[in-house]
Amino acid sequence: MTDDSVLVRTEGRAGHLTLNRPRALNALDHAMVRRIDEALTAWEHDDAVTTVVISGAGERGLCAGGDIRSIHDDVRSGGGAASAAFWRDEYRLNARIARYPKPYVAIMDGIVMGGGVGVSAHGDVRVVTERSRVAMPETGIGFVPDVGGTYLLARAPGELGTHLALTGAAVGAADALLCGLADHFVPADAVPALVADLAHEGAADVLPRHARPAPDGELAGHREWIDACYAAGTVEEIVERLLDHGTPDAKEAATTILAKSPTALKVTLAALRRARGPLSLERVLEQEYRVSCAALSTPDLVEGIRAQVIDKDRSPRWSPATLAEVTDEAVARFFAPSGEGEPSLVAPEFTNG
Repeated sequence: MTDDSVLVRTEGRAGHLTLNRPRALNALDHAMVRRIDEALTAWEHDDAVTTVVISGAGERGLCAGGDIRSIHDDVRSGGGAASAAFWRDEYRLNARIARYPKPYVAIMDGIVMGGGVGVSAHGDVRVVTERSRVAMPETGIGFVPDVGGTYLLARAPGELGTHLALTGAAVGAADALLCGLADHFVPADAVPALVADLAHEGAADVLPRHARPAPDGELAGHREWIDACYAAGTVEEIVERLLDHGTPDAKEAATTILAKSPTALKVTLAALRRARGPLSLERVLEQEYRVSCAALSTPDLVEGIRAQVIDKDRSPRWSPATLAEVTDEAVARFFAPSGEGEPSLVAPEFTNG
C-alpha cells in the first residue's frame, strides 16, 4: 500500500510537502519524518525546485505534534526503543530544515504544536494566520519541549519563552511573531494565492503582496509580570512570585503550572536556561535528545499520555507529585550523556555554534 501520509509534489518551481493525516491533526510518525527528509534530499539537488513549502491537509492545522499514542504503546511494550529512533531522525530533520539551502516556507495555519513547531519554526519563512495556535505543550504530558523548542523559546524576548514552556500555553499570530516563532502574518483566505504565487516567484517577492499587520496579541501587555516572575531561579519561586503578584493572569498561570508534571517542569526550566547563550541549534537538539530518552524511563510520560489521550480523564497522577520532591540530582540525570545511539547533529561548519 502506498504511504500517502505526506503528499509530495511540485508546482512550477515550488516543491510542496503536505502533511496528510487530517483525522489525527497531521500528527507526525517516523515514516512521515523519513518521507520529508527524502523529499528535501531530492529537491536540494534539483535546480528546477527553488522553494519548498510545507502545509497541513484539512482545516484544523499544520500539525498537532508527534504521535504520542504510539510513544505510550512503545514504552509499555518495547521499552521506548522505537521512540528513541524516531526522535533521532526527527531532530536531525529539524536541524536540516534550519540549514536548508533553499527557501523553506512553512504555512503555520491552525494548530501548530510540538513536532509541528519542529517542521515549521526552524524554516526561514514562517507564515501564521488568524487561525494559528502555536504551542509547546509537553509539560502537560510529563515531557519536555523538544524538536528545538527549547532553543526557540530560550531566544524569545525576556521571559516569554519560559512562560510558554512551563504553562504550555498556545499563542496566536501576533504573539508567535513577538516570540520569534513566526515571521509573517497572512490572512487565511489569502494563503492559497500566496502559495500559488510561489510556483513562479520567490518568497521575498511574493510576501509583500500578501502579508498584513497581525491582529493584536496578548503577551506584549503582560511582559511586566511575566519578566518579573519567570526570572526566578527555580520553578517553586516562579510559582510563588506568580501567586503573590496580584494580577489575575499571573495567578491563573501559577494554577496552570501546578497542574503539570513537577519533574517535567523542573527539567524544562533547566533545559531552557542551558539553551541560552552561544549554543547552536544542533547542540541544543542533542541536549533535547538526552532529555527525551531519559523521559522514557520515568513514569510521568506514560502517565501523562494516558491521562490526556488514552483514558482522557485529565487527571494524571504524577510521580513525584510535588515540586519539592523533585531533587536537583533527579533533574541532572536527564542531561547525562547516554552514550550509545546518541545522534551527532553538528556538521563541521556549524561546530562553533
